[in-house]
Amino acid sequence: MKTTKNPSEKRSQKVGYVRVSDKEQTEDFQIDALKQAGCDVIYGDHGVSGAIRKRKGLDELLASLTEGDTLVVWKLDRLGRSTIHLLHMLDDLRKRGVDFQAITQGIDTTTAVGRMLYGQLAVFAEFEREQISERTKAGMRAAKARGKHIGRPRKLTDEQIICARRQIASRRNTITHIARNYGVAPLTLSRSVRALV
Repeated sequence: MKTTKNPSEKRSQKVGYVRVSDKEQTEDFQIDALKQAGCDVIYGDHGVSGAIRKRKGLDELLASLTEGDTLVVWKLDRLGRSTIHLLHMLDDLRKRGVDFQAITQGIDTTTAVGRMLYGQLAVFAEFEREQISERTKAGMRAAKARGKHIGRPRKLTDEQIICARRQIASRRNTITHIARNYGVAPLTLSRSVRALV
């Protein structure tokens, strides 16, 4: 869904976004509020949950925004339900030079107070990115300490590698022959034999 109030050459503009999760709901009151706020173009998603990140209307809207534009929503939760997703989206808008307004919550980054809020959101977004990275690394270290393989699934089991190592040491078979029997490339087998401690 996309409605245009005033088509003209490209200039800084107010771009609205509406969303309702239930197909039976209407977005009319959101559209009226966005038009009253001066939106030139309005994108939307009808019958789509805010928990879904990939949405046709939202994706088109985000792609259309350029520096100097202002994204306007009736309420912050129209953009999404996940706080982390919202923080990242708003931080991305800030980096692109796009302002943001949430009508019913009084958020307006075209004002000094709103710009301060953008700055705080950027700090929270960076903090969350670091937290996710630290949790991921800690999880990987813990899994590795418990003997779990980290990364892509292995093509060969430990038993196959041990057996291959014995065959190579006894010179019963070549790496190429053993690799062919296991259905892997000789390089894969060589790496696996060296990697297994």
